[in-house]
Amino acid sequence: MSTGARPLSLQSLPPVSPTTPPRSQTTLKPTLPAHNSTAGTPLYIACAANGSRSPDDYQSTLQALNSKGRVPRKSLGQHYMLNSDINEQLASAARVEEGDAVLEIGPGTGSLTNVLLNAGASVLAIEKDPYMASLVSERFASTERFRVLKEDFVKCRIHSHMTLLLGSKNSLDHPKSRYAKVVSNIPFNISTEVVKLLLPMGDIFSEVVLLLQEETAVRLVQSSLRTSEYRPINIFINFYSDPEYKFKVPRTNFFPQPNVDAAVVVFKLKQAADYPRVSSTKSFFSMVNSAFNGKRKMLRKSLQHICTPIEIEEALGSVGLPATSRPEELTMDDFVKLHNLIVKV
Repeated sequence: MSTGARPLSLQSLPPVSPTTPPRSQTTLKPTLPAHNSTAGTPLYIACAANGSRSPDDYQSTLQALNSKGRVPRKSLGQHYMLNSDINEQLASAARVEEGDAVLEIGPGTGSLTNVLLNAGASVLAIEKDPYMASLVSERFASTERFRVLKEDFVKCRIHSHMTLLLGSKNSLDHPKSRYAKVVSNIPFNISTEVVKLLLPMGDIFSEVVLLLQEETAVRLVQSSLRTSEYRPINIFINFYSDPEYKFKVPRTNFFPQPNVDAAVVVFKLKQAADYPRVSSTKSFFSMVNSAFNGKRKMLRKSLQHICTPIEIEEALGSVGLPATSRPEELTMDDFVKLHNLIVKV
């Protein structure tokens, strides 16, 4: 893709209007026409007239891409939201209100950012694509409540960035809280990495609200015991948060239209004092990962590098589990009890 930059023009994007209240939180409406082409240049996306849509989401998002000749980059997992009702429901799921500090990952053209700012939040956006970072930086240049960092989220020091943001906010006349929130339509290809990075940050964030691929959302939040989808990530998520699947988002609400639907998930982060009591989180998750390494292996075999099979059987018995237990049969609490019996730190 050419990096020759034409001057960034934001005439197709509406300015932020902080005094404009968000629209009411309605049910998902609409199906947009399918736009599947990501082929080369020049790119033109037809903007069909549709009076039921906010000019901020549908036409302006497409016009912004047209004005730059931008092609969404598959390598960055770019799928732009065209329905501001969904953006508003994302903000509502996180209960974003005046004075909140919000982290947004991958703001794109800024349609969700606009909703967050209009709700009165201060937004720190992390954008890997320098074109999109420049676009939203210029679009929201008139507000002091927005900052964008041109960084790869999975490599940036987000804890330090958010600590500085919260510190600066709490020094103002009307500090909101010592906790921030995450509200993001994230690239599907980094969803698991994002979850693993954010959930242990209960000292910084109170809630993490993500728009994920639906299959991933179901697997992360609703996988049940004794199923092939029940994996170490489920133990991890429930260790650090209380997750909730909120609602499905049809694929027709994105450009380019992905091959799968999406869904919104809310993770209410736990504070360290509320984590399950283990002597070491590192050794706990190491044990959990080892337990699942051998597909359908009994724990007395997969954990024999920690202690003898007899000791593992005795520990299982002491917590009310059969000696032949397999990892997919244990709840997080079962793993916590087993860890505290067999792992010596």
